[in-house]
Amino acid sequence: MQKITTDALVQKAVELLNNNTVSYVLGWKKGEFDYDITPYVFKDEKTLKEEFIYSDFCGVNLSKYLVAKTKELAGKILVFLKPCDTYSFNQLLTEHRFNREKVYAIGIPCEGMLDIDKIKLNLEGISSIVETKEGVKVNTLDDKTIELEKQAILLEKCKNCKSKKHYAYDELLGEEGDVLDNNRFDEVAKLESMTAEERFEFWQSQLSKCIRCNACRDACPACTCEKCVFDNPNSGIENKSPANSFEEKLFHIIRAFHVAGRCTDCGECSRACPQNIPLHLLNRKFIKDINEHYGEFQAGLEVGQRGPLVSYTTEDVEPSDVFNKGE
Repeated sequence: MQKITTDALVQKAVELLNNNTVSYVLGWKKGEFDYDITPYVFKDEKTLKEEFIYSDFCGVNLSKYLVAKTKELAGKILVFLKPCDTYSFNQLLTEHRFNREKVYAIGIPCEGMLDIDKIKLNLEGISSIVETKEGVKVNTLDDKTIELEKQAILLEKCKNCKSKKHYAYDELLGEEGDVLDNNRFDEVAKLESMTAEERFEFWQSQLSKCIRCNACRDACPACTCEKCVFDNPNSGIENKSPANSFEEKLFHIIRAFHVAGRCTDCGECSRACPQNIPLHLLNRKFIKDINEHYGEFQAGLEVGQRGPLVSYTTEDVEPSDVFNKGE
């Protein structure tokens, strides 16, 4: 699959701005460093041509930003969606989180995004990063050049990509891809094979690193409550830093239950986490259980579909069937 260029996306965005199809462009903006890229709403051709970028560091799922931006901005918004982003886009529409008439969606191909933390590992400092066909060429502050293969530095959410196919768009740029075979539940199976004590030790070691910055919640397309229970002073659990080991687990367990059946497995929680906690594994465990007990289900596959946890059939699994399996 041929990689789409920044110039191609800018050209399309400028065209849609100039013919008044859209008034704004939601995309990615260049930062101070090659890897320092941020979501941004572009309002004019000049800024687009100077600062828009699409590279292997554009891992951010832009769907979440439509919830706020479609309410804040009066005109129609152009948004660029990678294949995995389209699941979140559809799920948000299913939950009536934004007005579809205010969005012009363009599907773009993606061959996997890079994890800057993996690139920085064991390096003293980076002066520049150049993308190559095989991966990246890193120039360090001590004048060394190191080449890294792409597969070794992919974001966790891209290591087991489930699809190169888009499920929502008004226009598609580049080639359409296919649904992929993947091993995304292998890590969950490893956790399931542990004893209860081993699993507790694993999650205790991981969740104890949490600094309650809320990055996972803020990046998650499934977390769109206008008032989060953890921000409510009347809830009894409002807390910006964990007071004890129970509270640091409580936040993530409640959040995982909250998004169960709605999580599209986009991996934004783990990508955004500054402590590199594998939060996606909590959500993926729920997905695996739903698949096993209710049948294969992918949240966000189409707009309006009802998830197994908000539907009822006489074939639904009984609680005793789950507990008798020791789960």
